[in-house]
Parts: sequence; C-alpha cells; structure tokens
Amino acid sequence: MSQGLHLSQRMSQQMVLSPQLQQSLALLQAPVMELKALVEQEMQQNPLLEESATTEVSAEERELRSEEAAAQADPAEPPADVQYDPATEKASDNPPDPLDQELQRLLQLDQDWRDHFSAGNVANRNTPEDEERRQHMFDSLVAPSSLQEDLLDQVRLAEFSEADRQIAEMLVGNIDDHGYLQSGANELSFSTGIPTDRIESVLRVIQTFHPPGVGARDLRECLMLQLERIGKTESIEYVILRDHFEALGKRRFPEIARHLGLSAADAQKAAANIARLTPRPGRDLSPEADNFVIPEVIVTRNGDGYSVSTNNDYVPHLRISNTYKDLLGQAETSPEVREYIREKIRAGKFLIKSIHQRQDTITRIAQEIVKRQRDFMEFGVTHLRPMTMVQVAEVVGVHETTVSRAVSGKYMETPQGVFDMKYFFTSGLQTSTGDAMSNTSVKTILAEMIADENKAHPLSDEDLVAQLLAKGIKIARRTVAKYRAELNVLPSHLRKSY
Repeated sequence: MSQGLHLSQRMSQQMVLSPQLQQSLALLQAPVMELKALVEQEMQQNPLLEESATTEVSAEERELRSEEAAAQADPAEPPADVQYDPATEKASDNPPDPLDQELQRLLQLDQDWRDHFSAGNVANRNTPEDEERRQHMFDSLVAPSSLQEDLLDQVRLAEFSEADRQIAEMLVGNIDDHGYLQSGANELSFSTGIPTDRIESVLRVIQTFHPPGVGARDLRECLMLQLERIGKTESIEYVILRDHFEALGKRRFPEIARHLGLSAADAQKAAANIARLTPRPGRDLSPEADNFVIPEVIVTRNGDGYSVSTNNDYVPHLRISNTYKDLLGQAETSPEVREYIREKIRAGKFLIKSIHQRQDTITRIAQEIVKRQRDFMEFGVTHLRPMTMVQVAEVVGVHETTVSRAVSGKYMETPQGVFDMKYFFTSGLQTSTGDAMSNTSVKTILAEMIADENKAHPLSDEDLVAQLLAKGIKIARRTVAKYRAELNVLPSHLRKSY
C-alpha cells in the first residue's frame, strides 16, 4: 500500500452546540459583572437592544401581573383563520399578519421581563443619594503603586553614579512582587558582563530600601535583613537564622537550645519572635487589585422561614428599541431592512430570554439550597449538611452540569455571612445517630479541638479520632490527617510548646 496524503469523505452524526445555546450557557456561567460586560458587547453588535431603567409598581400590581404571566407562559396558538387584534382584544376573521403576531409576542416578553425586574428591585431600590454616595466611593479609589515603581523612586533619590543607577534599575527589574531577587549576582554578571562584586555592591544598597527585607535572595536572608534593620545582629533570633535555619524549619527546639546553651522554652520564644517578621516584604505594595464580591442571591429571615431574592442592581435590563419596531411596521421599509430588523429582533429576544432564564435558574437553585441548609442559616457552619449537585438538579429539573454552571463564581448573602454558592455542596459522613454531617462541619470541629488543646501536649491524630468518636462522628485516622492538612495545621509533634 502506497504512503501519502489522501482525500476522503464520510458521513457521521455528532452533537454540536448552536451559537445561541453557547451564548445562553456563557450567560448562565458568568458572574454578574462579567454578565454586564457580555451584554454591553452584545448591545454594540445589535443596534436594536437598549438598556432601560425599571419602573416601580405596587405589590398588588406585581402579584397580578405575575399571575397573568404564569397563565400566559405557554399560550395556545390562535386558529389559522383568526387574527388577534391587540388594540381591541377581539378576534377578527381576517387572515393573521405574521408581523403583528411577532410584535405582540415581543411586547409581551418585554412586559414580562420588566415585571420580573420590578418585583426584584422595588423593595431594595437605591435612592439618588445612595447612588451618589456609591459613585463618590468608586471615584475616591486610588490604584496603589507597585513595588517596582516604589523601588525605582528610591533609586532616583539614592546617591548612585549613572552606571550604578543602571545596575540598580536592572536589579529592581529582577525583583518579584514578593520582594525577592529572582536572579543571582553571578547569573546577572554572566548575562550583562558586569563584574559580580559591583552588582553585589549595588544590591547591598537596594537591600537598605523600604520595605525591610527587599532584595533578598531567599527567606533566610530576608529575615536576617529585617533584624539588621532594627539593630538585632547580636540577638538569639539572628544567630538561629544564621546558624540553625534548617533546624528552625523543622521546629527542633531542643536541638537548637542544646547548641546555643538555652532552654527549649527560650528557643521556642525566639522562634515566635522570628515568626512575627514579614516573609514577603513586598506584599503591602502588591499590584494585585482588590476583589469586590457582589452577592447575586440575598437570603433574609422572613418570620419563621427564609426568603430568597436575586440582586438585580447590576443585571442589565434590556428591551427592543421602539424606533426599530416602528420602522419595521412602515410600508416604505425595504425587504432587506425588514429582514435585518427581524433577525436582530430574534437575537435580542433570545438574549433577553436567556438573561431571564439565568435569573430564574439561579433563584430556583438558591431556594433549594436554603431549603436543604436551613440549619446552617439558623446555627452556622457546624450545621452544614451534605448536599450534592445531583440532588439539587433533580428537584430543580435541570442537569447537574447546569447547576455547576449556575453556581460557578456566584455568591450568596446569608444571615451567617457571604459565601460562595459552591461552598454549600459538600460530601458527608454518617454519625452514630444516623444523621449526615458534611465534611466542612467536621473540619470546623477539628479546628476548634486543635485551638482548645493543651499546647504542651497537643492532640495527635489518634486523639482527634477518639474525641470525634465521642461526639458520634466515626472517621478514620488518615481522613483526620487529610482534613488537618487542608486546614494548614501541623502534626502534633510540630505543634508542641515547651
């Protein structure tokens, strides 16, 4: 058989997501601020879409319109020989006009969407004074300077020659956001041709800059620089860092005390003083922007129960422009323009429907979460119950992947605080009473046990297993070790205090 390139055809069936479905999934998965950006991008591509403010209506009107919308959620199609006149709300014997039917469905969808936003926003409407204070707060935010910018300002103020200033700027460029020098003097000397001793000389000047410890090549040097800055080069802490850094990392206090002629308690006290130093001197000047969490679901106590509402303050409220609706109804509009407007109307309607469906899906999932986690809402983290996405999906009537997308990056404001919606989905353990307890609750109990332990005789993993068993929680020792590691808690022999 000859080798080479051949062209062949074959027929097969495969599932492909349509662009509309991909857009709907993207809207469902996007957090509220990303949703706003996606909608703004769509508005730039679709001139028929415009954003409007919600109108305030009374509670009675909202309830009435909600009932009407539920009754008309799946209206029956009119007979083929009957036309529905929206002006007189009477049937006529003239043949139906597809354009009028399209506009009527569009107006109904627009009204339903308006009612949905009104129902969610009327109780939490912001006054003009609130909006002014919020805008003033955002206008007052100032972006902090980065560590590199701050160091370059100090380089300009230092008494460097022009050649040394260039070396200093090169060194600053090799300092990461934590304040550590990423390239050694020998490596920089090899790449630039500058003598190593000259680079070391400039580096020693940079290591006197603010913040203390900047320009270090490792953690040991960083901590020693901070002690040198405050004049503790003869202290026990400095000697431990200089001569016994490896033993310090393994918390071998008796060994350190034996070499220095100290008691184990004095060695541990010195280690506690070292722990108060800053391991990442550039952290305070990190360029990372602050992340603001906007809860999309708000849970409030309502009598003996809890009510769930969506935060619609940041969700765009869209509608189809009336100008293009009127243009579509004009007789002199060309067929090409009519077809273009119809296409954009369909795209706009699908976008509005997708946003409405997104809010509805998130609300129904949140309601099921609150229903299953009522004890958590009442008493806190230790009463968090096991819950899976499959269980919620079965009740809501969607696929578990839809639940995963709906809760991704979304936050819920509860009486116990603001939590990621994925936080409520945890596996669980069976207690001796037959009740289920989430692993998050077990971790919380473990953390409380370790916090209350005798520091001179810390609890081992076996001791923790025994105490949990006394509380009715049967768990293996390896599972306790796993949870302890996830809590960033050291083993018992490294937690011991002398």
